[in-house]
Amino acid sequence: MSDVTLTAESGRQTGTSASRRARHDRKVPGIVYGAGKPSVPVSVDRRDFRLAMSTDAGANAVIELQVDGDSDQVIVREVQRHPVRRDVIHVDFLRIDPTRPIELDVPINLVGEAKKVTVNGGMTEQRLNKIKVRANPDQIPGHIDVDISGMTLDRSLLVKDLELPEGLTCLTKPQLAVVTAELTRAAIVARKAGEDDAEA
Repeated sequence: MSDVTLTAESGRQTGTSASRRARHDRKVPGIVYGAGKPSVPVSVDRRDFRLAMSTDAGANAVIELQVDGDSDQVIVREVQRHPVRRDVIHVDFLRIDPTRPIELDVPINLVGEAKKVTVNGGMTEQRLNKIKVRANPDQIPGHIDVDISGMTLDRSLLVKDLELPEGLTCLTKPQLAVVTAELTRAAIVARKAGEDDAEA
């Protein structure tokens, strides 16, 4: 069951000019599709959409979308943004069955400090910002916290090392690096200088 409700208006005209007019009226043009039903062009209030995306579930929120007296459980499948202003200019809503698993991306959020890396002249770098998972809609988190406090310079944190919430199946390749640790350029130069001094 969704904790987020959003009201949409149907019957909007399609096309570039119509979408521009909708945005001028502080509406976000969109489309609702999936579940074997016809696609429906809609528009939603810009502020209401922003609030719907600001819950703990983030962009993975299951939304009860109300259109002309009917309601569907949906997720946001795609958001298009203006290349400069970054305003939302179009959104795709995908109808879902709350009882059936779906596949989507979940962001990775790094927590903790890799002190064993930094004290030895190293730094961490996040290589993967999200993973693809399969789960029932009510089990998908807004993000996955990854603790890097135990990292050292001699190993990377891989997808297979992630501790996932119950009910999630990871579809991303297990050998991909999520976070790596390596020496900073200054540390490499300092070590090289130390080796040269030792050989002199």
